[in-house]
Amino acid sequence: MTLHFYLARRFLMSFLGVFMALFVMLALIDMVEQIRRFDTDAVGFGAIVALTLLNVPESIYRILPLITILAALALFVAMSKSSELVIARAAGRSALSSLAAPVLVAILIGGTSIAVLNPIVAATSKQYELLADRYLQTSTSVLSISPEGLWLRQGSAEGQTVIRAARANLDGTELFDTTFMDFTPGGLPNRRIEAASAQLTPGEWVLSGAKEWTIAPGVIPEAGAVEHDTLQIPTDLTRDEIADSFGTPGAIPIWELPAFIERLETAGFSARQHRVWYQMELALPLLLGAMVLVAAGFTLRPARFGQTGLMVVMALALGFTLYFIRNFAQILGENGQVPVLLAAWGPPAAAVLLPLGLLLHLEDG
Repeated sequence: MTLHFYLARRFLMSFLGVFMALFVMLALIDMVEQIRRFDTDAVGFGAIVALTLLNVPESIYRILPLITILAALALFVAMSKSSELVIARAAGRSALSSLAAPVLVAILIGGTSIAVLNPIVAATSKQYELLADRYLQTSTSVLSISPEGLWLRQGSAEGQTVIRAARANLDGTELFDTTFMDFTPGGLPNRRIEAASAQLTPGEWVLSGAKEWTIAPGVIPEAGAVEHDTLQIPTDLTRDEIADSFGTPGAIPIWELPAFIERLETAGFSARQHRVWYQMELALPLLLGAMVLVAAGFTLRPARFGQTGLMVVMALALGFTLYFIRNFAQILGENGQVPVLLAAWGPPAAAVLLPLGLLLHLEDG
């Protein structure tokens, strides 16, 4: 038990060291990128630092598997050079039993990352986008999903239009049970339209089965209501803008993701991308544990055998390959080419079995 605690502590310290080193490096690189992106005359250095600190957590979260394999390589190479692994074997400890503590710590780090770091990354990413849009004077979000349906916003020099729909087709270009509310540039309502459906075409919404009310002081809206078989409303929205308004699944905290998926599907949209992301997040602890096994498969050998540098490079190459396969499987899952569970859990399972087979082949016990 003492040996397990020792190995767990060594791996945790190695992980924290690599984490902080990469965090500082990514922060410096990102700060240069923020300075290049924003006008420093309008955005001060303090704002640049704030934007950097809000953007770096997402980058560091994406490379957790890389951090894990680097930390494991640093630990096992150091233990090989100090002959600690040889002493552990001489004491009757097999390589697999020595790996139990580092693998468990990696799994716990993965679970903690999902529970704590994931919501932090979602919050900082959202705040970064808000600040970036404010400094660049742009607006990218035109759609939101709520239990009442979906909401769209479009604007022009004549004012703003808020659109509510009970549901939509998969890409949001056809809305059902819709309400259009026009507002003046001063923010006062001046027209309301309800329609059975609305079809997005280039430059306009085509409403079917519409009823229009004019809203003005001293005017009874129902008295002047007009019904239309079809009605055209100009718009600057496009299919791509609506799709981009969903944002990335990573911008939604994992605790809120199941409810968001349910609302998305109730509104008529496809939530496959979000389902794949959700399952991949749940599989993260298994992937981090697998990265420890990958590092161990190539470095759990006495230093006197030589070729340590080559073994480290091979471990990194295998780790990057598995990480690439994971991202490729994510794309296949989002496109519907493979089932969601297979896309999310298949690569981590393979990442466990490959180095485990290598370790069983090389070790006696």
